[in-house]
Amino acid sequence: MREVEINDYARQLLEAHGTHAIVEAAQKALNFERLGENEQAQTWRHIEAALKLMRGPNQG
Repeated sequence: MREVEINDYARQLLEAHGTHAIVEAAQKALNFERLGENEQAQTWRHIEAALKLMRGPNQG
C-alpha cells in the first residue's frame, strides 16, 4: 500500500472510530503478526503510525 493510500485509510478510520482507531490498528497489526502475515502487519503498523501523527503530540 502506498503512503497516500495509508494516510487516506488512516483518516477514514479516524473519522469512523475516533481515538479508538489507533487501538484498532495496533490490534489488527498484532493479529497479522501472530498469523505470520508480515506484509499485512507492516501495513497496519504504518496505518497506526499515521494515526498517531494525525492525533498530534499533545494527546495521550
